[in-house]
Amino acid sequence: MKKKIAIVGGGFFGMYIAEFFSRSGHTVDVYEREKTFMSRASYNNQARIHNGYHYPRSILTALRSRMSFPRFVDEFRNCIDDEFEQYYLISNQLGKVTANQFLKFCDRIGAACEPAPTYVQKLTNPSLIEACFSVTEHAFDAHKLRDEMLGRLDASSADYHTGISVDKVRQHQNGLLITLRDVVSEGQEEVYADHVFNCTYSHINYMLKKSNIELISLKHELTEMCLVDVPDELKKIGLTVMCGPFFSVMPFPSAGLHSFSHVLYTPHYEWFDKNESPYTDPYVKLNADQKNSAWNYMRKDAMRYLPILGECRYQRSLWEVKTVLPRSESDDSRPILFRPHHGLRGFHCVMGGKIDNIYDAREAIIAQHLVE
Repeated sequence: MKKKIAIVGGGFFGMYIAEFFSRSGHTVDVYEREKTFMSRASYNNQARIHNGYHYPRSILTALRSRMSFPRFVDEFRNCIDDEFEQYYLISNQLGKVTANQFLKFCDRIGAACEPAPTYVQKLTNPSLIEACFSVTEHAFDAHKLRDEMLGRLDASSADYHTGISVDKVRQHQNGLLITLRDVVSEGQEEVYADHVFNCTYSHINYMLKKSNIELISLKHELTEMCLVDVPDELKKIGLTVMCGPFFSVMPFPSAGLHSFSHVLYTPHYEWFDKNESPYTDPYVKLNADQKNSAWNYMRKDAMRYLPILGECRYQRSLWEVKTVLPRSESDDSRPILFRPHHGLRGFHCVMGGKIDNIYDAREAIIAQHLVE
């Protein structure tokens, strides 16, 4: 039976789910608060397409990434940058994973892993780096991915709207009424939907708070992703040092630069959404924050392991709110959040920790037989 579906959030997850339902024969509207789609967390990230290597402390997440990686690369081939070499370096400082453990982990999940070539090993500080491995991982171009998804929505029957905030949801007869607010004129209206999918990532509790629905326990971090020019030797290289220092320098295709992140300095501070505490709107907090770059700290620490990183030239930073489930902090896992009928019948909350989680989300939605 044909249903009317509202998708709240025009990031990659919202766009993908909207196309899925539209091509299944349903009437779909996508509402995005910003002026353009995929302009928040879908853009302001490392642009890494995970292939499992990042998660030696969470076998389930690693295996799910191994399953999703080829699907994502095949489906979005024109949005992928695979013309660089990716290396994982194992530090002997503060490490939670040794080189031998990393090799066994890669073998367990079936991920290709070979000793890095000599010229890469020579870039490292051997007193701090135990081993260096060549792996298979790619990056996505967020602008190309956005344009691909907009083309798909145009080719479907879905309608999409920008500059619209969905503030509230309430039960109405056999479905739901959502309150739409134009962010420029502040004009409001209510529209009906049989199902509403809340795909707003860090803003997922915003509508819940406004609608007096129980909040979902989430951890937020104000994060800084630095974009840098790297020396010529690194132009076609991505590097990740793990597991204690854990920093990464890898191509960021949409800007023609490299992203530079560090586990100690990328997150500037954190806070939690809890029902017993006052709610803090992440967007308000991000906009009001005084943003002082930690670039010099990142560079100074990273060049101890790879002296050549001292030659990177800082260009700018991407600031965003990163949101994870609190339980992910203990083992680095990145499961999806999926809460069907959260507080109201037909109101569903969906969140992924990385872009290839989209297949887990789609499978979870199908398994629930929510819309048939």
